[in-house]
Amino acid sequence: MDLRKLKTLIDLVSESNVSELEITEAEGKVRIVKSAPVAAPAPAVTVLAPATQAAAPAATAAPAPAAEPEIKGHIVKSPMVGTFYRAPSPGAKPFVEVGQQVKEGDPICIVEAMKILNEIEADKSGVITQILVENGQAVEYGQPLFVIE
Repeated sequence: MDLRKLKTLIDLVSESNVSELEITEAEGKVRIVKSAPVAAPAPAVTVLAPATQAAAPAATAAPAPAAEPEIKGHIVKSPMVGTFYRAPSPGAKPFVEVGQQVKEGDPICIVEAMKILNEIEADKSGVITQILVENGQAVEYGQPLFVIE
């Protein structure tokens, strides 16, 4: 399994109410179990390899939360948990850039959830002043995506 995909899964489990997640693919099985919070919450990860190899446990520490800068303007939030994409397809031009004028209803990004691409539209007219999420990043319900002024 791709390390970026594994990191995304760990982040999703650590930031959600899910306590355990198990995924089986052709090259092996991954099981992520969230531990009860002690001093610093860190999900325990067990990677189960194909039958010819032994299982290898691994652990990851959650990064310390950074101080959030105060955001001024209208915030467009994610309507669902999923993966954020700035463009309609890999290599395509992003829907919007910082400084671009948008109208209410214009598509501004895609959030992929359960293999379904959900086009997110601007809920206010104005100028995009900030893009708060990186392309390909996992997002939570209600997470700020854009700032429109």
